Amino acid sequence: MSVSAESIAAAIRSAEGRGLPPVERWNPPFCGDLDMRIARDGTWHYLGSPIGRAPLVRLFSTVLKREGDRYFLVTPVEKVGITVDDAPFLAVDFDVEGEGEAQKLSFLTSVGDRVTADAEHPIRVATRDGTPAPYVEVRAGLEALIDRKSFFRLVDHAVTREIDGETVFGVWSKNTFFEIAKADDLT
Repeated sequence: MSVSAESIAAAIRSAEGRGLPPVERWNPPFCGDLDMRIARDGTWHYLGSPIGRAPLVRLFSTVLKREGDRYFLVTPVEKVGITVDDAPFLAVDFDVEGEGEAQKLSFLTSVGDRVTADAEHPIRVATRDGTPAPYVEVRAGLEALIDRKSFFRLVDHAVTREIDGETVFGVWSKNTFFEIAKADDLT
């Protein structure tokens, strides 16, 4: 069986219905790795070239699955490995509704997903080469790297809070506090 981006896209289209496919319930046989890569900037590449058709990228993004540290495109009958440089999605904007602990931070990804940060969709900030790398979980262990402009806007909504005797800097969304940094690290 020969697996290609075209055969995966055709299988997805034939199974399309409403909402996201239930990839977490699919466990098809592994068919090998596909020369597909998601760059840190959110650009999807196939055979070394960027995929320029946004609807096709969106289609592929709906069947993305993470197992441990590996990423796969899955259909009910096949599973192929792909390379993800950082996070599979890029959060390119967000909206703020309300204020205080009950405010809602809703992120938009470059592939059209919308997710509101909460206990099931946490925001986390890692450090890469001394620089903050913020993420929000989109679904089933798949994260979006929050782009630079959105992170700067997010910091504008941050407050300080005492946690276990330590002052931290972070944001609220749906009554959940997400730490951005320790206050001592900001000076």
